[in-house]
Amino acid sequence: MEDSQATYGIIGYPVSHSLSPLMHNAAFKALKVDASYKLFPLREEELDSFFAKLKEKASPIFGLNVTVPYKERVVKYIDNLSPLAQKIMAVNTIVITPERSIIGYNTDAPGFMAHLTELKFNFADKRIAILGAGGSARAILATLCLIPERPQSIKIYNRTGSRTEVLLNDLGERIDMSMVEPVSSVEDLNVELADLLINTTSLGLKDDDDSLIEAEMFHPDLLVYDLIYNPKETKLLKMAKRKGAKVANGLGMLYYQGILSFQHWANMELDQKIKKKMRDAIEKAVI
Repeated sequence: MEDSQATYGIIGYPVSHSLSPLMHNAAFKALKVDASYKLFPLREEELDSFFAKLKEKASPIFGLNVTVPYKERVVKYIDNLSPLAQKIMAVNTIVITPERSIIGYNTDAPGFMAHLTELKFNFADKRIAILGAGGSARAILATLCLIPERPQSIKIYNRTGSRTEVLLNDLGERIDMSMVEPVSSVEDLNVELADLLINTTSLGLKDDDDSLIEAEMFHPDLLVYDLIYNPKETKLLKMAKRKGAKVANGLGMLYYQGILSFQHWANMELDQKIKKKMRDAIEKAVI
């Protein structure tokens, strides 16, 4: 990270809502590193040329995050996948070495686990319901099937059922997915019996988005975790809160995966003071 022109950033489409620049630029500033973190809104047809340019010696880019909808699609451009990314087959953190080799990591999975640990949620023997079957659902699902404190059951619902099928078949080639049951309706998630409901869909980003879950499904023994962090409280979380359920948005997951991303790029452990600056930067943005 000595290069005075070092550039880092996030690729996806859209990316304008991302809080990652606030977090990472706060860290660069605190560490007095001459580097910047930028937004790279890329259309699908631009991916090939973007990754081709990344390989060029003159490229100033040494690290990237990957967001929707490219976490799975970028895998084909990666030279080396970390063992976890290899199991999940989704990448949200990329390191480009000085030799321009591209290494892919998944920090979504450990970032999610770190936040749930902070929330004091123990997965052992719990019943879990998941909404969505995209890149984030893939990472969370894989992790839940790999951890020693295995849940009792996981039910997953996606409006396009075929996508869930493809996801489970693919993960099933590398991970024991026997506790996972795809369901064809929200009712079949049995949220009223679940300990944890995770929303990995983009439903809730917009004010007029409907909630997939009916108010009467929520209960006080449920933790509702919405990966959306902006708005701070989606319709889903507001409804759950009114019914006495515990709620959390995805800001903690964003923070923890961001810490891990930065540490991969810098190849060093960040101290608590820097971590606090990173967390403050994003928390201020969603008040």
